[in-house]
Amino acid sequence: MRKLILAVVLLAIFALMPLAADLLGQNALQTLSARILIYAMAAASLNLILGYGGMVSFGHAAYFGVGAYVVGILYSHWMSEVPIFGLFPGSNQLLITLPAAMLLSGFAALVIGALSLRTGGIQFIMITLAFAQMIFFLFVSLTAYGGEDGIIIRRSNEVPGLNMRDKTTVYYVILVVAVLYFAWMWRVVNSSFGQVLKGIRQNERRMEAMGIATFRYKLYAFVLAGMGAGLAGALMANFLRFTSPDMMHWTKSGELIIMVILGGLGTFFGPILGAAAFLILEFYLADWTEHWQLGLGIILLFVVLFTKGGILGMIDRLRGGRQ
Repeated sequence: MRKLILAVVLLAIFALMPLAADLLGQNALQTLSARILIYAMAAASLNLILGYGGMVSFGHAAYFGVGAYVVGILYSHWMSEVPIFGLFPGSNQLLITLPAAMLLSGFAALVIGALSLRTGGIQFIMITLAFAQMIFFLFVSLTAYGGEDGIIIRRSNEVPGLNMRDKTTVYYVILVVAVLYFAWMWRVVNSSFGQVLKGIRQNERRMEAMGIATFRYKLYAFVLAGMGAGLAGALMANFLRFTSPDMMHWTKSGELIIMVILGGLGTFFGPILGAAAFLILEFYLADWTEHWQLGLGIILLFVVLFTKGGILGMIDRLRGGRQ
């Protein structure tokens, strides 16, 4: 019941944010809220393998960037009317670009996961980081698609019946996709598949002794997480109308990990609260000082050392103390 109330409260806040931003004359609040929704999806996809599966990936931003570039590349070929590889036409339709971004990001996760999941510990972390940096430098070298400067998307992808030139319309499209994604994520983490992932995190050898093919389950989770990050990246490209290699840099992976830890590792609502906390702190601390990362680092240390479960853990402890 408590989780349902929290879900309704969060949905109401995000749904009313454009109205609140208009009333307060703070249009930046709508932009901030949209970024929170998108990064919450990316962080939730990472939480699936990190929080529930115990796989510490330092290359998750690669799939986020691949999803964004799928949108950018399809748009540029749609504008130039030149098929990709002479075979596939470009597109500016959201109902085409989003599934394409998810499929290609999932394929990248499949290839990387099939190789990296054969290792563990620090080796797994370093291999995922290495693959992510390889993808990063690959897109930096693609001068046909802007190289380091990235791709400018002059218009958000179109949806039949909607005016996607309006930022508020784009915002509500992002909100609807986010709600559907988190509803799907709820089903996944509370399914038998999610329970197996939790078991692998706690004791992989015991799960293998029970006859469970842990590698296969971990690879499935890795691919699903990559697809979720790709979906978030595609939405970000549409919202910003821009994509660049910076979206897949290893520092972006670090930011996603921070969001997961801030909110609460292995919790359903943790990535949402973590993304909100990270971006709000970034938004306001950056106004005070150019060294805002120092303040964020101090807050993160406090959360890790004293809250024992991130923001959600701190809330639960406060509620327990009151009771």
